Amino acid sequence: MTAPLTPHEQPPPERPAHNPWQYPSASGAADGVADQKGGRRAKDDTDFAGELWQAFLLLVGVAALGLLLGFLWERLAPRVPLVVRGGEAWLKESESEDAISIDGTFALLGLAFGAVTALAVFLWRRRGGWPLVLGLALGALLGAVLAWQFGIWLGPPENVSQRAREIGDGGGLDAPLELKAKGALLAWPGAAMAVHLVLTGLFGPRDPEPQVPPPPTGGWQGWGSPTR
Repeated sequence: MTAPLTPHEQPPPERPAHNPWQYPSASGAADGVADQKGGRRAKDDTDFAGELWQAFLLLVGVAALGLLLGFLWERLAPRVPLVVRGGEAWLKESESEDAISIDGTFALLGLAFGAVTALAVFLWRRRGGWPLVLGLALGALLGAVLAWQFGIWLGPPENVSQRAREIGDGGGLDAPLELKAKGALLAWPGAAMAVHLVLTGLFGPRDPEPQVPPPPTGGWQGWGSPTR
């Protein structure tokens, strides 16, 4: 007979062999899923914060282009001539369409700026995202308002009555810039949204199609009996 082994001499318990067909334990699977979800959630929050920052920078940059639009509008828009009679300024040509041309010039420039800014944003960030599109739309709208006010400030002075009294009867002067059709302010953001939508639909990145794993060719067929 042999003496019983002392507790410190007893062999360690054997670990059960790993079964590849056995499901992982509930606690281990739950911990793994929780870690994956936590890491994915943190990554999504970081990406979303980055998209918001990029959208803000885009809004500021696009709105600043309104200064250029206002300068071009003041230079390209036709002038409305006035003539002084009796100390007051009157239209030199009552049937003149220059006032309509001023609105049309602003609208055409807005459409051009909308197409260019949409193309630039698409080339910068092809995958887009709603924060980027929102920044483009708001920036274009603010830029249009800035261009409107800046063009008026660059144009002829608005104190027409005072200028008419200084010039005297028979003299001529130009009327200040005026945007009668306020809907022209939407030309820039409208064109930007339309062009960006078309570019994204035609040339934007596509989501990868889900791949179905091929069926097993040998060995165990799923959970059933092995092939013979």
